[in-house]
Amino acid sequence: MGLEQLNRLPDTAAEISEIAVNLGADPARDIYLGVDASETTVRTRDLSRKKVVAFATHALRPGDLDGLSQPALAFSSPDVTGKDEDGLLTMGEVLSLKLDADLVVLSACDTGAADRQGSEAVSGLGRAFFYSGARALLVTMWPVETSSAHRLTTGLFKWRTREAGLSWARALQHSMLELMDAPGLRHPDGTVVARYAHPLFWGSFVVVGDSGNR
Repeated sequence: MGLEQLNRLPDTAAEISEIAVNLGADPARDIYLGVDASETTVRTRDLSRKKVVAFATHALRPGDLDGLSQPALAFSSPDVTGKDEDGLLTMGEVLSLKLDADLVVLSACDTGAADRQGSEAVSGLGRAFFYSGARALLVTMWPVETSSAHRLTTGLFKWRTREAGLSWARALQHSMLELMDAPGLRHPDGTVVARYAHPLFWGSFVVVGDSGNR
């Protein structure tokens, strides 16, 4: 299986854009979608002055793609970007980043789950972001559904913006409670097929590291 065969994630562009709005970011300089969402962009961009860095994409474990030997984040395929790269930000490449971020958002499946039974509670990919300078991570402990993930991550920043001094963990809790009261996952015909109150939709997300309560 190759990178180009991964399923598209229809909610991720809106998720990143809404996070940027809540942070007052400059869309022209701070958001990278589609053809601009390349591995090269991440590796060459100066991230050292960014206090929040957010990724909404596929997280991969060794063996998920042909020849993949490290955990990685998937970016747009080189067939789309035209870049001379493999489109994957591996754990080793994360370690080469220079961050000074209060929070790194890894809105993808299994970004916080241990790599194997008996290993540390945070994945190697997550630990790599800590080693690179992140003070806290928003990660997931199992596969996530995209529309609820969108609501949860954007809600975290909405609450954080609304209440000064709110910790990342407390803002996440507020977002979870808000999600539980939402109508739920809808079929294209408008019928609700699953309630967001089920922990499947919100229990996966955790904040690890500095609470950010300052």
